[in-house]
Amino acid sequence: MENVRKYFKNLTDEQLRQLEQLDGLYHEWNAKINVISRKDIDNLYEHHVLHSMAIAKMINFRPGTEILDFGTGGGFPGIPLAILFPECRFKLIDGTGKKIHVAQEVATAIGLKNCQAAHLRGEDERGRYEFVVSRAVMPLPDLVKIVRKNISKTQRNASANGVICLKGGELESEVRLYKKQVEISPISNWFDEEWFKGKNVVYLPL
Repeated sequence: MENVRKYFKNLTDEQLRQLEQLDGLYHEWNAKINVISRKDIDNLYEHHVLHSMAIAKMINFRPGTEILDFGTGGGFPGIPLAILFPECRFKLIDGTGKKIHVAQEVATAIGLKNCQAAHLRGEDERGRYEFVVSRAVMPLPDLVKIVRKNISKTQRNASANGVICLKGGELESEVRLYKKQVEISPISNWFDEEWFKGKNVVYLPL
């Protein structure tokens, strides 16, 4: 939790309370339903919460923005972002019912009012959103094919509506199609922990 405070200094008491509760809740749920690998659960804040919050270093969502978290698993990046942006609306979807159940239970337990979780495949999601966020769910071209239909025409933010993904590794082949539009921001620009080296926020306007 210290590293979250280190990079996000203007959190309210309510946001800090919600973030602090995540540790106990994810440990408790993970013992029943494996949403985070057993050996990684003790790195919850660095590898999952802070990693999710890197998106907030790239874009400051304006109040009223609607965001879809595609393939949220147990709630990442959606839950940390919903805590950071209480005036935005988040819908978290995942094709695995057990995982989405954990995301919903965690959101309810910490009193997140701006976050709804649904057991749904991306192909079946019909809503419109300014942004679709995801964390290493599938290659970018595959994701774009599925979510293009969900990108709203309404613009509220300084950045054009589109897809924002957390991705690591070699991205050259994945972004080749979108060379001119895609923006790749290394997370190590913002966070100095070793683990973030080679990890990026990838933004593609649609």
